Amino acid sequence: MSQTSVLLTPVTLGDLALPNRVIMAPLTRCRATVPGNIPNEMMRTYYRQRAGAGLIISEATQVVPEGQGYPATPGIHSDEQQAGWEMITRAVHDAGGRIVLQLWHVGRVSHSDFQPGGKLPVAPSAIAIDGEGYVPSGEKKPFETPRALESEEIPELVKAYARATERALEAGFDGVEVHAANGYLIDEFLRDGTNKRTDRYGGSLENRMRFLDEVLDAVTDVAGASRTGIRISPLQPFNGMSDSNPWETFSQLVRRLNPRGLAYLHIAGMGEDEPGAAGPAFDLADLVHLFDGPVIRNYQYDLSRAEADVSEGRGDAVAFGVPFIANPDLVERIRRGAPWNEADSSTFYGGGEKGYIDYPTLD
Repeated sequence: MSQTSVLLTPVTLGDLALPNRVIMAPLTRCRATVPGNIPNEMMRTYYRQRAGAGLIISEATQVVPEGQGYPATPGIHSDEQQAGWEMITRAVHDAGGRIVLQLWHVGRVSHSDFQPGGKLPVAPSAIAIDGEGYVPSGEKKPFETPRALESEEIPELVKAYARATERALEAGFDGVEVHAANGYLIDEFLRDGTNKRTDRYGGSLENRMRFLDEVLDAVTDVAGASRTGIRISPLQPFNGMSDSNPWETFSQLVRRLNPRGLAYLHIAGMGEDEPGAAGPAFDLADLVHLFDGPVIRNYQYDLSRAEADVSEGRGDAVAFGVPFIANPDLVERIRRGAPWNEADSSTFYGGGEKGYIDYPTLD
């Protein structure tokens, strides 16, 4: 029985005082009620079961209907969605937990089948992803060439992030996380492999960061910086991402974040020794040392590597994904030194209770 793991010690992220450093990563599970993409009772049970996490980061949640790219993912742009999330946050809080909402727009990682009126998805530039993506039926179709956003459209998208933040706080979330990772809209603006614009949102690094800057201004005006986190994935090639100089892009981004006083920086993604990085690789821990606030690390962690990274200063907390799918009581298992359940990957996306709320706990 283990009582001494560094992951079980308290940590403070902005205004969020956490009893442990075991974070539940944002996990897309595709189980919202459709039509409407509304959080439901099954999701309420799922999140309540995992309230022992130091912090739950909700599954990515689209801020507008156009921001959806996968079937049955929840939104935060309608009254019904807000009410569904309120039911969930209440359950998490009643169980002693804390939860923030991850704000999402998938950008080009969508399909006209998701879009109101069957329009094309939007992106910084009209560059398609190679391969296929999901459509509402759960099948896959080839990615389409997105429509490049007009400059005058962008302020309304920024306002959508602010409105979503307002709804999130009204629904009882303890804060929000801006999703600027994994090849979705904000990440598409940041990296030069997907941003070929010639207006004030493209070209120079300063310009490529402008959309994120405006989103963070809007979100923190509503939630406050100390209840706002941000997720980045500098080296991940997911969704056809690349950058000619990821160290320059993301080291400058992290330095730019420092004066904001955000609750945390969430760094997701492959390490410098992984093949296939989206540009010249570097040690992600170097970004940790550039950030003035707390950092959450996230990428295929096991217990020993998580403890080592926190103990040795390469992160302040660790977000676990798949282990939290299979172990609702992950924190208790760490506390007792108990074995972890294995996850069934065939039930990760879509479906019902199987592989979602039926994993056994120690008790």
